[in-house]
Amino acid sequence: MSDGPAGHVVRSTVRPNSETGRKGPLRRFLRTSDGVRIDSVYDPGPVVYENGSGAGSSPAGDPVFVVAHGFTGDVDRPHLRRIAEALARHGAVVTFSFRGHGASGGRSTVGDREVLDLAAAVAWARDLGHARVATVGFSMGGSVVLRHAALHRGVDAVVSVSSPARWYYRGTAPMRRLHWLVTRPEGRVVGRYGFRTRIHHRDWNPVPLSPVEAVPRIAPAPLLVVHGDSDGYFPVDHPRMLAEAAGDHGELWLEPGMGHAEHATGEDLLRRIGDWVTARAG
Repeated sequence: MSDGPAGHVVRSTVRPNSETGRKGPLRRFLRTSDGVRIDSVYDPGPVVYENGSGAGSSPAGDPVFVVAHGFTGDVDRPHLRRIAEALARHGAVVTFSFRGHGASGGRSTVGDREVLDLAAAVAWARDLGHARVATVGFSMGGSVVLRHAALHRGVDAVVSVSSPARWYYRGTAPMRRLHWLVTRPEGRVVGRYGFRTRIHHRDWNPVPLSPVEAVPRIAPAPLLVVHGDSDGYFPVDHPRMLAEAAGDHGELWLEPGMGHAEHATGEDLLRRIGDWVTARAG
């Protein structure tokens, strides 16, 4: 896999910070266990700073939200920054671009090796001093947080928004278009130049653990499944399958009138997600 997006120019909406302890976002490239560079941003959130020096109390007791975006998103997209800003009212936030997206290296495997990207972001959050970590994922990122929690374990709460329950779903027009984008050479050209997303040409081998198969392995970490009843990509049988697989450790919010993923996640829902995580991982 390529380690860098040739010719890509980053127009960041995030002001980078040094690691001097000053209040404000910190930008860093992380390295995954398979060697891919991942563009990542840390926002300390409502940490108490003393004497105006930026030397604050330890974040060990504060929850950190590690946010996994949907397919074709990246850390600089306005909708992801809006979500990060809303969750930062509840705790620190780590956002990042999955492999093949934005300024990150590699090529997208559409939910397979992306668990390694999330693992690197979670490890960074812990290196920054956070003892309590919650993962929040949207669409493809929603499936990644489920698989990460099952395969890597150790997170304190999981929120999956607009996730598929099973692979290869083609039952809606948006998903048929997405499969064309991923599986056809001309689709991958559109993905690269139209969506700033570099997609790997190889099929999955082996096929990764599906989201619904991953869910039972997440316990005892609490799981929140959020889905819109007007989602144009995945109908409501997907979140219901996930909630059923979760059993007593899972909770389902089926949101009236909500569409798909980040763009459809409003401020009130983000506040409720923040409250839910704080109550369970704070």
